[in-house]
Amino acid sequence: MALIPLTDAASSRAIAQELLARLQTKGIVDFRPPPPEPTTCCGRGCNGCVWEGFFNAFVYWRDEALLLLD
Repeated sequence: MALIPLTDAASSRAIAQELLARLQTKGIVDFRPPPPEPTTCCGRGCNGCVWEGFFNAFVYWRDEALLLLD
């Protein structure tokens, strides 16, 4: 799987969907779900935006899923 840079929610949703499908195909059904998308962003581009935390958590989740698929 090519590592697509995470820059928006749609990218993370697509990656999560693909990884969860691949995990299920491999018989791994008890892997935790991806982190939830933030709902409290004010849209002002704050330093330390909730989306930054989400993307960091998502990258960790993605990397853990990829390790299971190796």
